[in-house]
Amino acid sequence: MAEYRKWTIHHLIVFLLTFFSYSCFHATRKAFSNIKDSMQKEWTNNSVTLDPPKLWEDRDFFKDEHSAELFLGAMDTTFLLAYAVGLYISGILGDRFNLRKVLALGMCSSAIMVFMFGTVSKWIGVYNIWYYGVFMALNGLFQSTGWPCVVAVMGNWFGKSSRGIVFGIWSANASLGNIIGALQVAAVLDYGYEYAMLVPAVVLFAFGILIYFCLIPSPDEIGLPLPDDDQTIRARNVFNEQIVEQEAFARHPGEGLSQSLSASQQQQQQQPPRKAVSFFQAVLLPGVIPYSLSYACLKLVNYSFFFWLPYYLSNKFHWKDTVADKISTFYDVGGIVGGVIGGLISDLMSSRSPLVIAMLVLSIPMLFIYGNTGGSYTLNASLMTLLGFMVGGPANLISSAISADLGRQSALSANSEALATVTGIVDGTGSVGAAIGQFLVPVINTHAGWKPVFYFLMVMTFMSFVCLIIPILLKYIRGRRARYSYYQVSVGNDTMEYPPSRHINTTLASK
Repeated sequence: MAEYRKWTIHHLIVFLLTFFSYSCFHATRKAFSNIKDSMQKEWTNNSVTLDPPKLWEDRDFFKDEHSAELFLGAMDTTFLLAYAVGLYISGILGDRFNLRKVLALGMCSSAIMVFMFGTVSKWIGVYNIWYYGVFMALNGLFQSTGWPCVVAVMGNWFGKSSRGIVFGIWSANASLGNIIGALQVAAVLDYGYEYAMLVPAVVLFAFGILIYFCLIPSPDEIGLPLPDDDQTIRARNVFNEQIVEQEAFARHPGEGLSQSLSASQQQQQQQPPRKAVSFFQAVLLPGVIPYSLSYACLKLVNYSFFFWLPYYLSNKFHWKDTVADKISTFYDVGGIVGGVIGGLISDLMSSRSPLVIAMLVLSIPMLFIYGNTGGSYTLNASLMTLLGFMVGGPANLISSAISADLGRQSALSANSEALATVTGIVDGTGSVGAAIGQFLVPVINTHAGWKPVFYFLMVMTFMSFVCLIIPILLKYIRGRRARYSYYQVSVGNDTMEYPPSRHINTTLASK
């Protein structure tokens, strides 16, 4: 609780700036998701707003709606693959360069790519798959700068003791961005889908300029203390250095104890800048691989709803596009509530894995129930909110609070920097899974319908659960064996059937 009393107005400003910067990123993604049906109608002989035969003959882009649907799925995959590759790179850059400059550059560049993809192409009449593919890939690369940078900045300002609730509220940025993007599209879509891409692109560019001039990446840049957990790690490192120096004095008393202690005090006052760990060192940190694999499966499910839910509602129930856009926001509302409540509970429990596992288990039957729901507005929106709570909640926790915990864990030395790199690894691996999913969803739907799509999502949710539960079970089994080995030795087992010293030392250390 002491950490709350140390917050300043700078903490609030950083919270709001990073929150809305990533909301702007997601608003542009949601815009593309929500104009899919309109693009498909204009790209095929299926438009009802203009002269259909002339419109289609002039462009001759796709001959049927299934071809257009597969191409739109390919665009999602292109974006996510480029985004995944970019996350690995952006995480490394974020730990080595100024986070403010990397984030601002990514926001402004991404806004230009969105403008070129959805607005300029319509204005100048470009209908070429390579044009769309190139700008979608570039957009994915530039958007990848967002998440590692904003999580790293937040991790610099907020410590582990409050990280669950703070990041639980803060991780609503993506869901709020989805809502903002959906509302922006609904407001201007009747004028043409090019304006539905123009509005969020302009907002993103403007906020990138604001980030460049206003964001402070770390509290120590303005003389404020680091979060409590970072101070504890650094204090522990200073204490270890003092022990080494005192041992050196015992061996060489002529050097003077006062000189040794004054040197250590000087080190405590002037800590050296943190050095970024290598990519492979970050991968091998405890918990990074299990959570990365789990998030790959879970982000596939979460992004399937993100990219395809408005299209599913329009296609399955024949709702008007603007109605489907507005109803789809209830999934994001559920994700916001799930992230906040999940973060608060995980702080109180001082552990996040059990809660995430429980929510994943509950989300599997919810997927089945929602997949068999009819076209009632009220029932659909209610179940959609519950599903967002169960799927979006743990997704928000893994990508934010848990990633920050992994990048600030005690396995790192006091002056090692890995937060942005670890966040990039977790989210990058998740985006690889999401990219594969966005290619498979339209393929499964085209050949088998929507129900098999939901069965596929249920399987991937179960795999996300498996990726987390297996390491926990293995750790439990190893712990049981170690305790049993210690018991055998302690009661006087002369045969020493178990490896003696290693297990004994491990057990005693854990006690």
